[in-house]
Amino acid sequence: MKIGEVGLLTNDVARLSDFYKKLLDVDNGSDDTVHQTILKEETMLTVYNDGTNKNNLNQNMCLAFTVDDIDREYEKVLGLGAEIIEKPTVRPWGAVNMSFYDPDRNVVYLRSFKKTD
Repeated sequence: MKIGEVGLLTNDVARLSDFYKKLLDVDNGSDDTVHQTILKEETMLTVYNDGTNKNNLNQNMCLAFTVDDIDREYEKVLGLGAEIIEKPTVRPWGAVNMSFYDPDRNVVYLRSFKKTD
């Protein structure tokens, strides 16, 4: 069994989709205000308004993306105006992690790993 996709439920599909399209450097060619699917490599990310009101208190989930250049991505996130939770920090196990809130206050982690020869 595989996870088919990660879905973000939101009150504002266009705003949240635009944020993730810029973050992921993806153009899905859609301006739909109800449902957008955003593809990046093998990850499927769907942003959807199911008609119910969201409270934006998403405290039980997060998204994590592995990136090649954490410093470049940090600058991109700053440029998107996202609220930074933690700047890039080296972890004891060697990864470099950072975290921030997306426009709906979902927690997003970016991480990079040292390259091994």
